[in-house]
Amino acid sequence: MSGLFSFKPFWRERDIAPSYDVVIIGGGAHGLATAYELTKRGITNVAVLEMNYIGAGGSGRNTTILRANYKTPEGIAFYGESLKIYQQLSQELDFNLLISKHGHLTLAHSERSVAVQRERAEANQLMGVDSRWVEPDEVARLCPQLNMSREVAYPIQGALYHPPGAVIRHDAVVWGYARKADAGGVHIHQGVEVTGLKIENGRCVGVETNRGPIAAGTVMSAVAGWTSMITDMAGIEMPLTNHPLQAFVTEPVKPLLSKIIVSAGLHVYVSQTDRGEFLIGAEIEPYTTYNTRSTFTFLEHGAHNALELMPFLARLKILRQWTGYCDMTPDYSPVMGLTEVEGFLVDAGWGTWGFKASPICGVTMAELIATGKTPALIEPFALERFHKDTVVPEKGAAAVSH
Repeated sequence: MSGLFSFKPFWRERDIAPSYDVVIIGGGAHGLATAYELTKRGITNVAVLEMNYIGAGGSGRNTTILRANYKTPEGIAFYGESLKIYQQLSQELDFNLLISKHGHLTLAHSERSVAVQRERAEANQLMGVDSRWVEPDEVARLCPQLNMSREVAYPIQGALYHPPGAVIRHDAVVWGYARKADAGGVHIHQGVEVTGLKIENGRCVGVETNRGPIAAGTVMSAVAGWTSMITDMAGIEMPLTNHPLQAFVTEPVKPLLSKIIVSAGLHVYVSQTDRGEFLIGAEIEPYTTYNTRSTFTFLEHGAHNALELMPFLARLKILRQWTGYCDMTPDYSPVMGLTEVEGFLVDAGWGTWGFKASPICGVTMAELIATGKTPALIEPFALERFHKDTVVPEKGAAAVSH
């Protein structure tokens, strides 16, 4: 009988080797996706170092929304490819990621917002992404749970509708990638904190950790809000500011809301999870801190704005609340690829939408490591764009923060 209840870990505990071909700092979805993609390219002498537990950072503290309806040609192409991978990722990883396609509505409450959402719809269509502008009557048909009254402070004037919008189980994505990376030979080490980078003649040749030094042919940082702490070790100045981002869920109820709702004026988004909880998120906090404690101010504002859209939520009890951490760039686009230190790569600056990018980050960063050539898809996101004034202005591509 005991064999029926035996547990097989998703990844193995291994001794830390003195050297690896590639060391990835950060055990979230980006770092693990890159490690997995490296194994597909024949690079298996890889270590993933996580100072906490796997998925402890942004990968375990997000709101699980997947979409590709961005604003710039560079962003639309990038996230479009990521969404395509997500749609078949359960099969590739042989792991149920609980992806659920709902459709995504970005509500417009003003003339300016109407113009922005129409512009995004046209840009999306030109780039082959399924999005379109819908008038209030169609919004009401698509989501009858919304308050469509004109007798409110911010009446709904239409929406950008993105049918492929979906939600996915975030920790399943982390576990699925970790399981496959481990099967490919990657060493996954938890509780290993990087305390320094070893740089010789302008090249990064390894890392210092709380478990001792590790030599490496290539070092990649994928630590989201903690990026500046790592890049400071290399003497690299990053154009990042860090902000907490909060969310909460209600008690579970029967399935009611079939769409993902984002309000461009109220700075709030609402969806219902497969467990029946209403998940509500809002704007980033205006201050910078490494504290991930939840606040009553967010709870008050988030609940108020959600009730403007769906008054029936008032009867539900709040079940739990949590805080993640965002690293924001001046143009609201990521920083990916090479740095001025040879052999040291960064994957950072994701703001509020890094989880959506996990699969394509793995593909492109692994390709860069394996070939030494920057994939065309991430060339626009190079760190040097801030020196060349070739920024990718993605602000306005979402209703919260961006």
